[in-house]
Amino acid sequence: MPPPELTEPGPAAPPPGPAPLRLPVAVALAVAAGAALLLALPPYDLWWLAPIGVALLAAAVHRRRLRAGFGLGLLAGVVLFYPLLEWTRIAAGWLPWALLSSAEAVVVGLAGLASAWLSPLIDRRRALWPLLTGVLWVADEALRDRAPFGGFPWGRLAFSQGDAPTLRLAAWGGAPLVTFAVAAAGGALVALAWRDGRRPALLPAAGFAATAAVLIGAPAAIPLSAPGGPAYTVAIVQGNVPRLGLDFNAQRRAVLDNHVTATRQLAADVTAGRQPKPDLVVWPENSSDIDPLRNQDAADEISAAAREIGVPILVGTVLRTDNPGDIKNAGLLWMPVTGPDLTQAYIKQHPVPFAEYMPLRPVARLVTDKVDLVRNMLAGDHAGVIDTGALTIGDVICFEVAYDGIVRDTVRKGAQVLTVQTNNATFDEGEARQQLAMVRLRAVEHGLDSLMVSTVGVSAFVDTSGGVHGATGFNTAGVVVHEMAAGGTRTLATRSGIWPEATAVGLAVIALVGAVPLRRRRVIDSIGGDEIVEER
Repeated sequence: MPPPELTEPGPAAPPPGPAPLRLPVAVALAVAAGAALLLALPPYDLWWLAPIGVALLAAAVHRRRLRAGFGLGLLAGVVLFYPLLEWTRIAAGWLPWALLSSAEAVVVGLAGLASAWLSPLIDRRRALWPLLTGVLWVADEALRDRAPFGGFPWGRLAFSQGDAPTLRLAAWGGAPLVTFAVAAAGGALVALAWRDGRRPALLPAAGFAATAAVLIGAPAAIPLSAPGGPAYTVAIVQGNVPRLGLDFNAQRRAVLDNHVTATRQLAADVTAGRQPKPDLVVWPENSSDIDPLRNQDAADEISAAAREIGVPILVGTVLRTDNPGDIKNAGLLWMPVTGPDLTQAYIKQHPVPFAEYMPLRPVARLVTDKVDLVRNMLAGDHAGVIDTGALTIGDVICFEVAYDGIVRDTVRKGAQVLTVQTNNATFDEGEARQQLAMVRLRAVEHGLDSLMVSTVGVSAFVDTSGGVHGATGFNTAGVVVHEMAAGGTRTLATRSGIWPEATAVGLAVIALVGAVPLRRRRVIDSIGGDEIVEER
């Protein structure tokens, strides 16, 4: 007897026709799908498992009742997101971790439901399976990237493809096109493997195999142009923290001192000829968690480091406001002679809900008074385009690198290189490597040399083919100096903006609506009321 949560009552029964896989088999496939999608992502990086995971879930939900499709998708999402987002528990505790992971899993459940809904359409036109699977996954990620409270795009298929040929598709259509190719390849695999109790035709089988191979392998031939502008030498400083975890917040002065000391050592190495002189130094998010605009001691320390190195420093800092409860997460350009340039600063536009600000605080306070431990981070209102004098950088802070629109807006408004300031001291190495995978995709997507700099690691430079250079270790101090070429030509992905994603979402909606006639309902009046019967 199948579990009640994966079945539906009689009125919602599926139309008569070929049977789905047996429920125990479907449950096993859903679990395997979630595990495959997890292992495709960093820190495991088995990218080739991503289309397999999509195929396993597609097979599990095909021809199932809608409730069962949702339940199987939810199960796959739980297997994926609970371990993937385990690092959130370090800073926030088990309840926010469980709520966030469950919310992400629910959206995957909706993908399972939508796939089950499209089963009659796929049964009529098996050749549509790759296309429909691709557009459904893009639509599912588009929803997860935006809702609720601005969304949380972690775990996207595109972010698993750092070492795959499909990464190059980012230059044509960004993360949505990469996700489409991976999911469509999964759709081709399930179409190839699905059996209806009869001998498969050779020609369609060959077509599905070729489709999967082309989607995964052909992007290797996509040419990627290198930035044509002049090269600049950039240094990233990873000062490290005395102790990982939330204690980092109580050690603000020690963290600032670490970055000042490392920058002064870099200056000494430049003087001694051991390092080339940089044109710019970049410190990570929270490198000065003491507001240097209000604390003269912090300002003096940063100014001393800037004078010694003789070039601007992009400082990651927390700025206080006149309201004691409000703060701003900022990247602030500090000049070697004149100090902070307030005209060249970036305020984080997308603070993280429940971590950097508390949505619905009066309601949340009814659950626990610990919500008042979360300060209110004010959002910025403009892109992080900062003119350093030597080059123009596009700055995004921490999780913002996961959001297509924020990065694209920064590039469109004049960024020549992309900088990602982050602080992983309250997380772990797995989270840091997941974030670096996003930087790799953004570098290819927009054709810009990029960097990620963290308080504790992983910090690295990334070229426009997604190659990683000078990666540091985790929970260690380090300084890396590297040449970055200024970008000029915009990629097709940058120019096309949201249209690749919008097109896929539109096709998904058309498909869902187009399946309605195949699932039409007939209302039969009866003595006890209306009875709804589904028909082919």
